[in-house]
Amino acid sequence: MNDDKKISTSKSSRQEGKEVVRIIIAGGGTGGHIFPAIAIANAIKKLVPGTAILFVGAKGKMEMEKVPVAGYNIQGLDIAGFNRSSLIKNIMLPYKLIKSFLQVRQIFKEFKPTAVLGVGGYSSFPVLRYAQSLGIKTFIHEANSFAGKSNILLAKKATRIFVASDGMEKFFPARKILVTGNPVRESISKSTITREDAIGVFNLNPNKKTIVSIGGSLGAKNINEALAAHLEDFEKNNLQLIWQTGKPYKAIAKEKAAGKPNIWVNDFITQMEYAYAAADVVISRSGAMAITELCVQKKAALFVPFPFAAEDHQTVNAKNLVNKNAGMMIKDSEALDALVPAIIALTKDELKQEEFKRNISRLAITDADEVIANNILSSIK
Repeated sequence: MNDDKKISTSKSSRQEGKEVVRIIIAGGGTGGHIFPAIAIANAIKKLVPGTAILFVGAKGKMEMEKVPVAGYNIQGLDIAGFNRSSLIKNIMLPYKLIKSFLQVRQIFKEFKPTAVLGVGGYSSFPVLRYAQSLGIKTFIHEANSFAGKSNILLAKKATRIFVASDGMEKFFPARKILVTGNPVRESISKSTITREDAIGVFNLNPNKKTIVSIGGSLGAKNINEALAAHLEDFEKNNLQLIWQTGKPYKAIAKEKAAGKPNIWVNDFITQMEYAYAAADVVISRSGAMAITELCVQKKAALFVPFPFAAEDHQTVNAKNLVNKNAGMMIKDSEALDALVPAIIALTKDELKQEEFKRNISRLAITDADEVIANNILSSIK
């Protein structure tokens, strides 16, 4: 939605005698924030179809592309996070924060929200903080086992905080916490796509075992480089690869995979349900949402934790699964040499695959979106 467009308020704020619920959902930056937010929005619309929903994100981030595809309007803020690697890039940060608050004030003036949900990411903080200053009910969804600083600051005045797992009292007021798990897109949680149909979408061979690599929505450098260095090994072992690279590595990967019909490459997989259906085994980061989807899809996975996540929580996540015999793990620093041999060995070990599938499926939660939607709607009646 363009900045110069006014947010639509032409419809009456009442519908058939009932006041229309108007909800802003703020946040983004990665698929781990965006897709749970869309799942919650869909669940709210299913429960109360007349609800007006507006997303607010950060300009230049992937929510500005993914949210409209899901059928929702989004407004972008001129905001960025603190840059730890280059302090000089933070010179404009105070200006951007002030500008974003002015933009938020205008959005609220036009949209008149009943409630606001924050899902994490740069845009979450100014939107929820402004809502709290007006006394509007605010809700937080924290997908990770280690809470972000913005959510910790916002929690004191939040109405309810939805979390993925136990033990979050060290970050948030215990009385406000509701353990819901992480919302999964209905297209994934209720997918009925067959492996044969999915393999066809990627123009691959249904008779070959298929590895899917999803290094996160923004890509994963060491995973990508490990795959690129050993692409020949997939053909040698009669295997094929669905490779989500992220935008920075797409061109290199395309060049490396040229002329290899057993390798499918793109920066992003829009319909992840097809990738999961095609997968015999999966290579993945171990962020909260990636794990949630793999639990629901009952997939045997090799995890390569992102080592610079806050408090190294992705390693904690992966080790938790390894301890439950629900997956295996390789350190990011060891990926270049160890990743491809390990995933090839897993494709040949049917017993280990079945153990991983059985144990990871026991951790699946499929109704988090509905629980969160119900709680928000009942709280603002």
